[in-house]
Amino acid sequence: MIVLGIESSCDETAAAVVRDGRQVCSSVVASQVAVHHPYGGVVPELASRKHIEAIVPVVDQAIGEAGVDAGAIDGVAVTQGPGLIGSLLVGFSFAKGFAYGHRIPWIGVDHLEAHINSVFLEADPPSFPFVALLVSGGHTSIYHVTSHRDFHPMGQTRDDAAGEAYDKVAKMLGLGYPGGGVIDRLAAQGDPTRIAFTRPFLDRKQFDFSFSGIKSAVMRHLQLHPDPGPEDQAHIAAGFQAAVVEVLTEKIIHAAKAKDCAHLAVVGGVAANQGLRRAITRDAGAAGIQVHIPAIDLCGDNAAMVAVVGYHRLAAGEHSGMDDDVYSRIKFRPA
Repeated sequence: MIVLGIESSCDETAAAVVRDGRQVCSSVVASQVAVHHPYGGVVPELASRKHIEAIVPVVDQAIGEAGVDAGAIDGVAVTQGPGLIGSLLVGFSFAKGFAYGHRIPWIGVDHLEAHINSVFLEADPPSFPFVALLVSGGHTSIYHVTSHRDFHPMGQTRDDAAGEAYDKVAKMLGLGYPGGGVIDRLAAQGDPTRIAFTRPFLDRKQFDFSFSGIKSAVMRHLQLHPDPGPEDQAHIAAGFQAAVVEVLTEKIIHAAKAKDCAHLAVVGGVAANQGLRRAITRDAGAAGIQVHIPAIDLCGDNAAMVAVVGYHRLAAGEHSGMDDDVYSRIKFRPA
């Protein structure tokens, strides 16, 4: 089955063609970083307008790069939520029209479910059951995954997501937006022991997260030590990243042990963080747990992961109707 995936939940317009839920025939992502960079974050109205401009060229490019005719596509999968309503509506409406025009089934997909399924696009996907750490700009959660469709929540952030904390700390340091990559690179140049921040919510008996406190701690440090030079910035970034990475690593490994899982996955935009990838791979390996992390281009928002979910749902006979709508907040409530 050939599925066209479409993603437009935030500030990336993406389309992909995936065969049988495993083979990525093409994956195209149009980023809006340059548009939102001057504002220090995503501006919803600008994001929506850019999606309108990009959706047709991006889909055309994805189909062209896949080397298939549009008539050979068996179904369409599109992100339904959560996300920015205006952005979601662009991709969702296009998917409805494409499916209607080609007389093929289509399915709305939850963004979080898609991220968790992104590991199945790798050559060596995890065996069920496994635990998954979904960590991004809007979400930080742990799930016990028992099938492509069954996800049992174990913990989530009680306030800010890890990715949001990265962006806010980068903004405090004057490093611009987005902050994840620049903090990761800067942290590699600093000494994480020079400025030690408290590890937020490190209690191993539960799996919830909290990252608002560490943002406040960085702010207080900068109030006491204003205008840090490049070397001090590197130490602050290193101390901040060490604290966040330790919490994420400890909790997902403890979750795997609690569920007696031999496999764990790390997905979402923050899964591209090199410090996090190294720490989890090292510590989980020492505990005898196999780690699965998607390739960098599959960590951020992309349409290939949407097509994976679409394949499994369409193959099971599910489909969406023309009266279905998008949703902005987490609606994904795994069984």
